[in-house]
Amino acid sequence: MARLSNILQLGIKEVRSLSRDPALMLLIVYSFTLGIYLSATGEPEAPFRASVAIVDEDRSQASLRIVNAFQLPYFLPPEFIDIAEMDRGMDAGRYTFTLNIPPDFQRDLLAGGQPTIQLNVDATQISQAFTGAGHIQRIIGDEVAAFVQGYRKPAQGAIEAVVRAEFNPNLNRSWFGAINEAINQITMLSIILTGAALIREREHGTIEHLLVMPVTSLEIMLAKVWSMGLVVLLASVFALRVIVEGWLKVPLHGSLPLYLFGATLLLFATTSMGIFLGTVARSMPQLGLLIILALIPLQILSGGMTPRESMPELVQTIMLVAPTTHFVELAQAILFRGAGLGIVWPQLLALVVIGCAFFFGALARLRKALD
Repeated sequence: MARLSNILQLGIKEVRSLSRDPALMLLIVYSFTLGIYLSATGEPEAPFRASVAIVDEDRSQASLRIVNAFQLPYFLPPEFIDIAEMDRGMDAGRYTFTLNIPPDFQRDLLAGGQPTIQLNVDATQISQAFTGAGHIQRIIGDEVAAFVQGYRKPAQGAIEAVVRAEFNPNLNRSWFGAINEAINQITMLSIILTGAALIREREHGTIEHLLVMPVTSLEIMLAKVWSMGLVVLLASVFALRVIVEGWLKVPLHGSLPLYLFGATLLLFATTSMGIFLGTVARSMPQLGLLIILALIPLQILSGGMTPRESMPELVQTIMLVAPTTHFVELAQAILFRGAGLGIVWPQLLALVVIGCAFFFGALARLRKALD
């Protein structure tokens, strides 16, 4: 009971110290509110008021259909230019897209040919260029198909694919981005807060006070783990309910208690990682550099940004030791597909094993640092 009391009191002390740190408090508030919202909505689903210039060398009904298909709010009204202005306009940054419709375009279409339209993209406008090029290709394909169908019936394909999107039928990118960013914030904040708590003890000189108190390294570490983990867990619940489900209108299908249980296991591992980094670093700037080195692979290679199946097999194998890899699979299965314990228990077991390994490794390092 005395040890439990020590752990409780030390944890309360950590929460009070955190509440008196305005920079970290502001980071927590921003990360679980605007940080998630901006990340989820920052990359556009479609181009918005993109500038287009068209070199129409055909001046036919087919080319006019394509020109009229560029409409607000996706594209600004197309500007007609000649071939000499195309490169100058792209170099000056006036046009994000330029389209060159060749002469005899309509005649070749009706003759059964396959005429080529040149599309130039200003790739420095990365947010528009990434989505806009595909959008323009679809516009041209749809308009050409509709025009040709008015003159002759197109040949039927041997196979017709019927696509049905499950769990995100509108392919809304913000749904995926919001959940992924919430996971990233849990990982980042848990490592930062626990590492900063240990560095703060050293910088304020209170680590010597702890050493002369009748407390052990295990009690010190457990206090930091439960206190900082609880702060991040409560903030993540707020973000999930208010920001993701309320503000962004992302439907959550699974069990929230099961998700929070998995998040608790993730926090057990990541807070231990923060303790370990806090024992290695000697100052806040050093801690910041170490956290960057740890967060980049945890966030990029865990399957949250790109599917793990698209990564090299060696990277997939190495990232199995990262707790975020298993938590991303668990969170997506629960929140998107409504999975239950019978499906996600392997990920929960992996989080327990990895968390224990990180915890005892960090505890050994903390004992050595304190000694």
